[in-house]
Amino acid sequence: MNQQAFDAGKAAYRKGDVLGAIEALEQAKQPGEVSGAVDHLLGNCLMKLGRFSEAASAYGDALQDSSYGNAGALACNRGRALLAAGKPQEAIASLTMATKDASYPTPYKVQVALGNAYLKVGNPRDAGVAFRNAAIDEANPDPSSALRSLGSCFVQMGRPVDAVEAYRTALDFSTPQANQNAIYADLGMAYVAANRMPEAVDAFTHATADGTYMLSSEASVAFDAAKRASSAISGGSPSETDAFLAAAGYGTGSYDPLDPLGESGEFMPSPEDTGFFSVTEKELVEQDRRNRKVRRKHNHTGRKIFIFLLLLALILGGLCGYGYYSGYGWPTQEAVVSKLFTTKAEGGDISDLLDATVTNEAKTQISSVLPSSSTGVKVSGVDRSMTETTVFCTATLSAGGEQSYEVHLLRDGISWKVASVSAVYPSQGGVAPSLDAATPELTEGEAGEEATTEAPAETEAEAQSEPTEGEGEATQESEGAWEEEGTVAE
Repeated sequence: MNQQAFDAGKAAYRKGDVLGAIEALEQAKQPGEVSGAVDHLLGNCLMKLGRFSEAASAYGDALQDSSYGNAGALACNRGRALLAAGKPQEAIASLTMATKDASYPTPYKVQVALGNAYLKVGNPRDAGVAFRNAAIDEANPDPSSALRSLGSCFVQMGRPVDAVEAYRTALDFSTPQANQNAIYADLGMAYVAANRMPEAVDAFTHATADGTYMLSSEASVAFDAAKRASSAISGGSPSETDAFLAAAGYGTGSYDPLDPLGESGEFMPSPEDTGFFSVTEKELVEQDRRNRKVRRKHNHTGRKIFIFLLLLALILGGLCGYGYYSGYGWPTQEAVVSKLFTTKAEGGDISDLLDATVTNEAKTQISSVLPSSSTGVKVSGVDRSMTETTVFCTATLSAGGEQSYEVHLLRDGISWKVASVSAVYPSQGGVAPSLDAATPELTEGEAGEEATTEAPAETEAEAQSEPTEGEGEATQESEGAWEEEGTVAE
């Protein structure tokens, strides 16, 4: 790709020089070269010029670049271009592909375009499904527009009562600043189709109240007819609206027009289902009263739940603080020590278990003290404090016998890290030699003399096992040094 030409195309596009941008972008690719970034921007330029077929082709070329990504946006743009070019069937295929990109951040745009494409081919049912999906998309900043289109689909399907509820829901979602006159006019037409003349008069009156909206000729005729029919209705006898709806089977329940399943089990409710909406004014008032009562109950319950959760959080926070102050953590000191011995016995790297203050020399000393092979470790005691802990444990050696250790740990957040390890021998009266580099180590002669004067008599098997174990530890130390070097080399 010619990066200089591409940058020039982007700069021209930002300045509004669409023709200059196209000229530069056409020079940014070699013949046969694939570049999603170039073709995407080129498609946008062609759309601005109304060259929809060429734009669709550019977006299609961009989709060939799998490394570019943005499949949802490209397929959506291509579908819009095809729809504008008068190719709704091809647009439906491209827009359907766009709906399968789960990473596309604004799927409602695809659904709106898909609904319009289905309307172009005379399929109001699938168009209604698409508009419904656009309306319930949380990313949609204007669900009322999609709901208005959904109402139009219901009208085309001969389901005016469902259209009424769609338009009423659209009014609920429209902001006070938005022009609601057009929605009220559509609502009036739906009321007329449903033979609900008084409501139709009210809706048309709302649409024309401020004098800024002019009814279409069809809507004006419907308004006049609704006024004549409404004045002829007797207030004391059942209205024609109620009789019409009762004959149609409505009025026995309440359903959501946006529920894609309903009791019919279909993706959109079937017109044969009875009780799809509550339609009489009395039922609407009663339903609104019940809804307010339920909302008050839910609000009260919500406050109780919030207070309970707040108290629970305070209690848990107090327990966690007490545990931290008392020297507890996760993983526990016992678990860290057990993992230390197990990792050493398996020939693994113990670096992750050591505190950040442990030097390389101290790490080597810790590795040499730990048994090169053991079958398990048993913790006999833990001396806890908030910032440091000493664990007393005994390891069972693979060669036979046991060895006692003191493991010193330091606090690391809520967990613990090993700072030092000391072997404890009976000859030391339970006091472990320090592993600090500044402390002189016992010479071989001193160790032998001390063992001769203070240590109890050993069995022949024990005496034979110690050199063998020492040899294993020396071997493990050299192996450990090689493993660390290999890790650094990697």
